[in-house]
Amino acid sequence: MTAPSYVETWYRTRLDDPGARPALAEAVEAEVCVVGGGLAGLTTALELARAGRTVCVLEAKRIGWGASGRNGGFVSPGYSLGHANLVRRLGAAHAADLHRLSIEGLRDVAANIAALGVTGAEPVKGYLSASRYPAAAELRPYRDQMVRDFDYPIDFWPREQVGEALVSDRYHEGLFQPEAFHIDPLCYARALAGEIERLGGRVYETSEVSALAAAGASRRVTAGAGSVTAPQVVIATGGYTGRLNARLAASYLPIATYVMLTEANPELIATAIRTTAAIGDRRRAGDYYRVVDGGRRVLWGGKITTRTSEPHRLADLLHQTMFSTYPQLRDLRVELAWTGLMSYARHLMPQIAALGPGLWACTAFGGHGVNTTAIGGKVIAEAILGASDRYRLFAPFGLAWNGGPAGRLAVQATYWWLQAQDAIHERR
Repeated sequence: MTAPSYVETWYRTRLDDPGARPALAEAVEAEVCVVGGGLAGLTTALELARAGRTVCVLEAKRIGWGASGRNGGFVSPGYSLGHANLVRRLGAAHAADLHRLSIEGLRDVAANIAALGVTGAEPVKGYLSASRYPAAAELRPYRDQMVRDFDYPIDFWPREQVGEALVSDRYHEGLFQPEAFHIDPLCYARALAGEIERLGGRVYETSEVSALAAAGASRRVTAGAGSVTAPQVVIATGGYTGRLNARLAASYLPIATYVMLTEANPELIATAIRTTAAIGDRRRAGDYYRVVDGGRRVLWGGKITTRTSEPHRLADLLHQTMFSTYPQLRDLRVELAWTGLMSYARHLMPQIAALGPGLWACTAFGGHGVNTTAIGGKVIAEAILGASDRYRLFAPFGLAWNGGPAGRLAVQATYWWLQAQDAIHERR
């Protein structure tokens, strides 16, 4: 089987690709089989390999081929549902435990990059969350709570300070997280795979799973001409899960998001963006972006849709979004634009759960940031090792039905409604 090439992204252009790993072509045995070679699956496998377990990773395409290798590369704590919503649903103590996990995930990613010497991931510190309307009255108390309850540093930036970093009349106040950072996620994913192999694990590419069946006290995972028999199986397939597991298929939503890379023009970019920090606006349906290539280019992402095909004139769509924020960048051309599928759950939290004896789900990390893939993989590995039951912190969310076709329509309508709410706030 010919290995599929990576989608042409900024990360792919920087990749010194030695070629694909082999496809699974024989019957093998392992203590744990991980289905999905994205960040969540790789983190699960790495944690288990470090603990001495024999692991096998099956990836349908290439390591980091999906959302794990195409995303914005932001590593900051929190969840898409938002801390205030978590408190309302779960209570302060449970919400705090979940938030601490997200901070732990951030620190685990940083620790892995340092321990493995992943120079190509190029972590850059700092994340600025900027408001498009006056928001000091809500930002200051939030900053105080995060610092007080979690000992996590956050700085409040008044409008003048935000304006020094982001030369746009769209922005007001912001919150700056000095410990958060951004990375090349494809490079990081491939480094995790390499470390799994160094520890004795097996990683197969172009090995799409076609069947998952009971085999005595174990399960047999069939992929191509080969199979893996293991007592523990982890499904970590994200937005490309398909029909592999009926419960997962009925619970996740494949959501497309868009990213672009501009041409190199550091002088022009410096008239607008004067920070190396990752930037996200605080709109409900906001944009995220950062300068890359030593400040020579802008990587800009935003917009979500339940339509999984690439829209016509994708580059123009993203370019319009950028220069609506920074009119001075109107003549900054787009060099690359791409899309990819993330996995979302209707409850806006990751799906980290036991699907049955020896069968686990570790997915639905769309919109949460790279840190949640790290903590998701870690708590599933801990459960398999019998080291903790922290995965149960996510139990209140579970595998809620995605609503079928009506669910997709509802998600798209919700996104449009959020965009309308954002516009109202900005006009005020």
